Amino acid sequence: MIFPDTLIRLWESLTFWRYPQPALPRMRLRPGRADGNALMVQFFTWEATHPQMSWWRHFETEVPNLAAMGVTQVWLPPPNKAMRKQGQGYDAYDLWDLGEFYQKGTIATRWGTKEELVKAIAVANAHGIDVIIDAVLNHKLGADRPEKFMATPVDPNNRLKDLGPPKEIEGWTAFDFDGRAEKYSSFKWTYEHFTGLDWDHRTRTKGIYRITSEKHKGWSKWVDAENGNYDYLLGNDIDHRHPEVRKDLLAWGSWVLQTTGGAGFRFDAIKHMDRRFLLSFIKHVRATLGRDDLFSVAEYWSSDVENIKPYIRVFEGLVTFFDVPLHYNFHDASKAGSRYDLRRILDGSILKFRPDDAVTFVDNHDTQIGQTLESWVDSNFKLQSYALILLYGQGQPCVFYGDLYPNKECYEQPISDGLKRLMEARKKFAYGERSDYFHNASCIGFVRKGDGARPGCAVLVSNAESKGDGAPPATQHTIQMNVGSTNANASYVAYLPSSPSPAAVHVDAHGWGAFTCPPKGLQVWVKEDALDR
Repeated sequence: MIFPDTLIRLWESLTFWRYPQPALPRMRLRPGRADGNALMVQFFTWEATHPQMSWWRHFETEVPNLAAMGVTQVWLPPPNKAMRKQGQGYDAYDLWDLGEFYQKGTIATRWGTKEELVKAIAVANAHGIDVIIDAVLNHKLGADRPEKFMATPVDPNNRLKDLGPPKEIEGWTAFDFDGRAEKYSSFKWTYEHFTGLDWDHRTRTKGIYRITSEKHKGWSKWVDAENGNYDYLLGNDIDHRHPEVRKDLLAWGSWVLQTTGGAGFRFDAIKHMDRRFLLSFIKHVRATLGRDDLFSVAEYWSSDVENIKPYIRVFEGLVTFFDVPLHYNFHDASKAGSRYDLRRILDGSILKFRPDDAVTFVDNHDTQIGQTLESWVDSNFKLQSYALILLYGQGQPCVFYGDLYPNKECYEQPISDGLKRLMEARKKFAYGERSDYFHNASCIGFVRKGDGARPGCAVLVSNAESKGDGAPPATQHTIQMNVGSTNANASYVAYLPSSPSPAAVHVDAHGWGAFTCPPKGLQVWVKEDALDR
């Protein structure tokens, strides 16, 4: 017997067997026509707050510094009203309330008011920075009142398996938004607009319930197949097949960019969403706003690139994907230390498979210590990881606020100092053709040869252990690399602080030089005469 989900995947594989054109070359990565390296910053941590000002105001004050560091895109946290005053926005209550109406005991969201958000984005745009809106379209929480309806309990590990017959439950599924008084949208949500929930208020029982009625079609079949069917994630799961839901969300997509000045979307939790709807959403916003280069990046959380490949095909080159597999490579390398074979650091990543569909990152708010997806990259390999995404020349790199700015959750000043230096190197030097020298398990290198108008650089990454206990220090790694004939006879100097400071590298008449890197470390080499540019 062939199950319906199997038939769907077979149909998709036959229909979308070819990969579309890569996404990044056809997307806007910065305002204006500047042709330098684009760079994204995720401007928040999970518990982000500022002691003196709202988060939107904090962002506004940092815009000039971000622009000076070469940042061209900023991903901000969800701007919508959450179910609680200090909710991050992933507990989405009202998408149409950006901190404008008194709802859930507050006018401002955790991050600030709508007025502050719009002003901050205008300042960012004026400094050559686009803002990416975090769109939470999978679920809603914080309903205004409960409703009674029929639902079927299902197995959390196999949502296609019923644990009993349908029964009447009481669920918090009615969203009236009285504080907004139908401004911007008159749509009110009820249980008819959801596929499932995780709480029966009548019996005070937690579980996963599939809402059952003549109007309900069950779980969407156009979602990830994990747990049998992964349509349900949390809260009240939105039914993206319902015509009223589709109408409201499509309208919101165009409205939120027009209202805020945002330039694109980060889509939360897409493996749980009807992918046909999400594709329609992107096409609708592109068409209604006339933005054929709309930037979109999706969060599909899986360490296995094979799970992401079908999504790359079906989204027609209109979405980029966070390179979660590469993040896990960095995490594994930081845990394994010198046992990790650096020649394999890019294996199984989107960056290696489809670099122009990859948004690369080292860590984010979900990978922080204590979070549900905890997979923090330790400091022993943090800067090496950033060097690989910032200087390698493929994908769109995203720097995490937690590594860059002082905060109480995950800040380390040496990491921040080194990261700022690497961002500077990306802005000034990481241009031109690349050659890889991934020949040694404990030290790898690559060269950017420059593009004529702008210089290149040579990069070495090591995870070898230094000798301790009074033993002589380990010998520095040395890799012979060719920086190109246009850089023949040049002198290269170390760009990152090192003690002792390494001697300059003199490149021969054929472009070859012997570049060094300290054990368990990192070094970026640049032409000596390029430092004055």
